[in-house]
Amino acid sequence: MSQSDQSLLVALVGNPNTGKSTLFNALTGLRQRVGNYPGVTVARKSGTCDCGNGQKVELVDLPGLYSLAAASPDEQVVTDALAGNIAGDRQPDAVVMVVDATNLLRNLFLASQVAELGRPMVIVLNQSDVADKQGLHIDTALLSQRLGGVPVVLASAWKGEGVAEVRRGIATALAGRIQMKRVAWPAKIAAALTDVVQDAHRDTGKDVSSAEAQRLLFDAGNAHSDRLGWSQAQRDKSLRAARDKVRTSGYNPMAAEPLVHYAHLRALLEGVLREGSVRAGRSAAVDKLLLHRLVGPVLFTVIMLGLFASVFWLAKFPMQWIQFGVDWVKLTVAHSMDSTPMLQSLVADGIIGGVGAFLAFLPQILILFLFVGILEDSGYMARAAFIMDRMFSWCGLNGKSFVPMLSGFACAIPGLLSTRTIEDPKARLATAFVVPFMSCSARFPIYALMCAAFIGPIYGPGWESAVMVGMHCVGLLFAVPTAFVLTRFVLKVRPQPFVLELPRYQMPKPRDVLWRMWQNAAEFVSKAGTVIFAITIIVWALSYFPRDASVAERIKAANPAATEEGVKAKVQAAYVEQSYMGRFGKAVQPVFDPLGFDWKITVGVLASFPAREVIVSTLGVTYSVGEGAKADSQHLRHAMQDAKWQEGPRAGKPIFSLAAVLSLMVFFALCSQCGPTIATLAQESGGWKWAAASFVYMTALAWIVSALLYQVVIRLLP
Repeated sequence: MSQSDQSLLVALVGNPNTGKSTLFNALTGLRQRVGNYPGVTVARKSGTCDCGNGQKVELVDLPGLYSLAAASPDEQVVTDALAGNIAGDRQPDAVVMVVDATNLLRNLFLASQVAELGRPMVIVLNQSDVADKQGLHIDTALLSQRLGGVPVVLASAWKGEGVAEVRRGIATALAGRIQMKRVAWPAKIAAALTDVVQDAHRDTGKDVSSAEAQRLLFDAGNAHSDRLGWSQAQRDKSLRAARDKVRTSGYNPMAAEPLVHYAHLRALLEGVLREGSVRAGRSAAVDKLLLHRLVGPVLFTVIMLGLFASVFWLAKFPMQWIQFGVDWVKLTVAHSMDSTPMLQSLVADGIIGGVGAFLAFLPQILILFLFVGILEDSGYMARAAFIMDRMFSWCGLNGKSFVPMLSGFACAIPGLLSTRTIEDPKARLATAFVVPFMSCSARFPIYALMCAAFIGPIYGPGWESAVMVGMHCVGLLFAVPTAFVLTRFVLKVRPQPFVLELPRYQMPKPRDVLWRMWQNAAEFVSKAGTVIFAITIIVWALSYFPRDASVAERIKAANPAATEEGVKAKVQAAYVEQSYMGRFGKAVQPVFDPLGFDWKITVGVLASFPAREVIVSTLGVTYSVGEGAKADSQHLRHAMQDAKWQEGPRAGKPIFSLAAVLSLMVFFALCSQCGPTIATLAQESGGWKWAAASFVYMTALAWIVSALLYQVVIRLLP
C-alpha cells in the first residue's frame, strides 16, 4: 500500500440501535478523540483500532442512519464523509458495516447503498446472541461468498464476543481491497445513471461517480448538485430526462432504488437465513404496559419525576463539596493578593468566583447524563419518544423533539446539539427555538434561594417542594404553545409520521454509559465554560469600575461600632452601587418596577443575562453580606428578608413579598439569560436571526408574564 498503516481511515457505519457505538468502544477502548467535522457542528468521534500484527487504523464512528438519502444534518455528514466531500477529511479506506443480525434484509439495504462507493467492506452481524435466542441461524460463509467475498463476522459487542474477529476482518478487507458485490441495475436505469454522469460532467466540468449519480437521480434534495456547482436549470433538465427514462422501465424514480436493492438482497439471502421457533420473550409483554395509551404516560411521568428528584438529591453533596473547594481556593488566593486589591478582585471574584459558580452545577449535569445514558442503553428512551409523540403531535412536533427537550432540563446546549437528529429542518428549528424554555440547572440556584428564604419558612416544606417542581414546569407550559405557533403559522411545518425502530431491552453496559457521560460533560465544559469565563470577566469589570477609594473611609467613620467584616460588606455594596453596573441598574430599574424589582434585584438580573447562576453571588454583594454568598447562606436570606423599600408608595414594605418572589422566579424560568445558549442556537440555526428572535421573544415574554403575576398577586395578597 502507498499509505502507512497508521494513516488508514476506517468508517463505522450502521442503522440506529444496531450496537454500533458499543462496538466502537470495544474496538478502540479509551483511545478515542471527539471533535467537530470541519465546517459543521456534528461531532466526529474517532479512535485507534489495533487490527493485530502491528497494524493500527483510525476508526471513525459515524452517526446512525437508515439510508444514504440524507434528510438530517447527521445523515448528510455520513454521506459526505463516506464520499470524501468534507473539507479537511479524506474518504475512508474501508467501511465496517454494523448490521442487526435479527433484521438482515432491512439493515443490508444501507450496506448495499454504501457498496456503490467502491470501498473495502466488513459486515458485522451484531447482536448475534439475540438472533440465537430468536432461533435464527445465519450461514456466514455463504453470505460472505454471495456478497463478493467480504468478511462477515458474527458478534455481540455488548458481551465482547467476536471483537477479535472484527479486527482481523478489517485487516483482511484492507489487505485484499475486498468490496461488496454491487446491485445490478435494470438496463434503462443504468442508462439513466450514465446520462446523469455525462450531463453533470458536461455542465460542470467535474467527474461524477456512479454513487453520486444515484444520489442525484433518486434523491429529491440538492446537496450533491450544490457541491458540484450544477446550476438548477441545467440540473432539472438533465434529471427530468433521466427520470423519464426510469419511468419507461416501469419504476417510479423515487421508489426505484429501494425496490431494486431489496430484490437484489432477497436473492442474496436465499438459503442464508434459516428461522427456527421465534420467541417473542418478555419484550412484547413489557411493551404492552410501557406503551399503553393510558398507563404508558403515567409510568413515563413517574420515571421522569424520579429521575429529576434523584438528580437534585444525588448532586446536592457534590455541589456543596465543589462550592466549598471554590470558596477555599478563592479565600486562599485572596489572602495572597492583599497588596494588589484590583488583581485580587479580578482573580478571586471574577475568575475563580465566576468559573466556580459554573462548575458547581457540573454534578447535576453529570448525573443527568448518566441517567439518560442508562435509559438510552436499556431501550426505554425510544419508547419514551414514542409516548411523547402522542403529546407533541398537536403542536407540530413529534417524538424526536423529546430528547432535545429532556436534555434541556440539564443544560440547553446539549439539547440544542441533539436537535440534529430531526430530519425536517423546520421541525428542527422549531425544537431548537423552544429548548431554552426548559428549566436548566443554572436556574436552580435562584429557585433554591427564593424557596428556602421565603416559601419554606412561611408556608412549610410541602409548598416549598411544590413551588420547586412548578418552576421546572413553567417553561414547558409556554414552550408547547410557542411550538404550536411556530410550526403552524410561522414555519408551517408539514405533519410527518413518526417512524421509530424500538430497540430490544438490555442491561446498560456501565463502561459505555460512563464513557458517554464523560464525553458529554467534557463537551459541555469546553463549549460553555470558555464563554462563561469571558462573560464573568466582563461582569466583574462592570461591577468593579469606577472605584472611589474614599468610600471606605466614609463608611468606617459612619459605622464606628460595626465589625470589620460588616464594614467590608457595606464597602463592597457601596462599590457595586457606584459601579457602571450599579448605575445602569438604577437607570433601568423603572423598567423592572412593574415586576416588583428594586435596583439591587435589577443589578442581579442584568448581571445574570450572560449566565443565570451569577445572580446569587451578585445579590450577595448588593445586599451587603460579603462576596461569594451561597444559596444556602443564612446571612443572605436574612438580609433579603429584612430588605425594605426606602421610598415611594411602598416605603417600609418588604421588597421580597410573595408577589416579588414568584415574579422573580417566573422571570428566570422564562427569560433567555444564557450567552452560551444564544451562541449555540445561532450556530445550530445557521445564523443570528433566530438566536436574536429567541432572546427578544423569551425576554419580552418573561417580562410580561412576571409583571402580570406580580400585579395580580400583590393585589390579592398585599
